Amino acid sequence: MKPLSKSKLMAYRQCPKRLWLEVHKPELRADSSDTQMRFEVGYQVGDIAKRLYDPEGKGALIDIETEGFEGAFARSAKLLTESQQPIFEAGFKAKGALAFADVMLPEVENGQTAWKMVEVKSSASIKDYHWDDIAVQSFVALAAGVKLKSVSLAHIDTSWVYPGNEDYRGLLLENDLTQETVARFDEVQGWVGEGQKIVAQQSEPVVKVGDQCHSPFDCGFCDYCNKDIPTPEFPVFWLPRFSSAKRDKLAEQGVDDLRGVPDELLNKMQATVKKHTLANTVYFDAVGAAADLADYGFPAYFLDFESIQFPVPIWKGTRPYQHLVFQFSLHVLAESGELTHEEFLDLSGNDPSEAFAKALISACGKTGPVFVYSAAFEATRIRELAERFPDLARPLQGILDRIVDLLPIARNRYYHPSQHGTWSIKAVLPAIAPDLSYENLEGVQEGGAAMEAFCEAIQPGTTMERKSEIEKQLLAYCSLDTFAMVRVWQFFSGRGMWH
Repeated sequence: MKPLSKSKLMAYRQCPKRLWLEVHKPELRADSSDTQMRFEVGYQVGDIAKRLYDPEGKGALIDIETEGFEGAFARSAKLLTESQQPIFEAGFKAKGALAFADVMLPEVENGQTAWKMVEVKSSASIKDYHWDDIAVQSFVALAAGVKLKSVSLAHIDTSWVYPGNEDYRGLLLENDLTQETVARFDEVQGWVGEGQKIVAQQSEPVVKVGDQCHSPFDCGFCDYCNKDIPTPEFPVFWLPRFSSAKRDKLAEQGVDDLRGVPDELLNKMQATVKKHTLANTVYFDAVGAAADLADYGFPAYFLDFESIQFPVPIWKGTRPYQHLVFQFSLHVLAESGELTHEEFLDLSGNDPSEAFAKALISACGKTGPVFVYSAAFEATRIRELAERFPDLARPLQGILDRIVDLLPIARNRYYHPSQHGTWSIKAVLPAIAPDLSYENLEGVQEGGAAMEAFCEAIQPGTTMERKSEIEKQLLAYCSLDTFAMVRVWQFFSGRGMWH
């Protein structure tokens, strides 16, 4: 029986059916773009770790692509016995399992070499599943006879500020997990045995779809597992902020459709969704919505940001996973009804933050409401800009003081059955302005795609033609976001059109 890799054992920990499919029907796996991006980030952080743990470049790298599995295990064993230099991707095989360690660091005492194992993760903290991951890793290494002195997990330190010049010392934060992992060896041996039994089965295990399909990661077999499951006409998950405990309890009773959900389980918002979804009617408190907006004068500004997060910072003075704004769209409505538009987008590859802040201050004027949709995001970004650029703090605070959030008004005053329990701008817009659609946009149609497009645009190898194409797509997407807000404002306020 073939040994199970660490990734296969982690698949088993998520779902036995996933493990079986990984082995017997891998062609059915379809990883999401988020999963693929997570892999890419992992590779990037792994490359940084090699530089950090082997600054002199004297370490050894095991490459299974060129050496093959057996060759990799043999060379790893030789290096772990004879070498006193860092080893990357060292492989072990024992007791029905195999694993490859990100980093092995020699520690010599009294002429004897023992090894410190470091697993490198691109996350910002230790996650629950990391404990299983590191337990498997250390179990296989010790079972293979490695003289293991300690086991650590290194993750990204989000409080660290990049000093520039490719100096990433301090990016990773180590946590010693030796005691916790060694105590779980019997447990890991059990996983290996159970996993081998699953793999030996002739047919796939029967496992109902559930929370495990998306925790700790989206499973690449979700489409396959869901293909024969009838979809309820009015799914329970359309209920906003409906607790998983309530949903699970209903599922145990065979209830997966809104028609079977007792009204006493619902709050006011959820009751509104259920009532109008089932009746196929629109809820609109036009008087209340107009009253909510009545006190705000002109000019009226409608603002939206786009940002990027780099797990490994590329701009001096920024932190890992920090939201860094690179684009804004601003529609300005005058009392006369004239509608104008201003925008900012920096695809130079340099840090756009200061130029963004100055352009924003210039565009937003000094008076009039600044409407946003879900204020927490834009407000937080403006505060961060004020902290980074103290000389701009006062005018930025002036913008912050003028922000008005349209989302609570939409949530409290309006619901259309087509929203399916969400009040995102992309759900509300087609209901109130069917002539507008994000689906008509080319290339970039949502925030994740905007991030990916930005990253592509600033790569040195991106052609000017492609960069120009991306620029047009990003400008069109962000502009629609703010124009959508204008239409939402007009609908809720009961005001006339503009010119």
